Amino acid sequence: MTDTNEISVADLRKNLAEVLNDAAVQSKTFYVTRNGRRIAAIVPVPLAEQSERARA
Repeated sequence: MTDTNEISVADLRKNLAEVLNDAAVQSKTFYVTRNGRRIAAIVPVPLAEQSERARA
């Protein structure tokens, strides 16, 4: 199971390397927010690949 976090666009800009490392190494999912609304997600590659296979 993945750990889920929210991060603002501004904070993502400051911490991009750490966020990407956490997604890759610790299997964390991050929802990127703007004005408190989720606009995108950063997910571990295995989770993204699983989603792609499910859509095929």
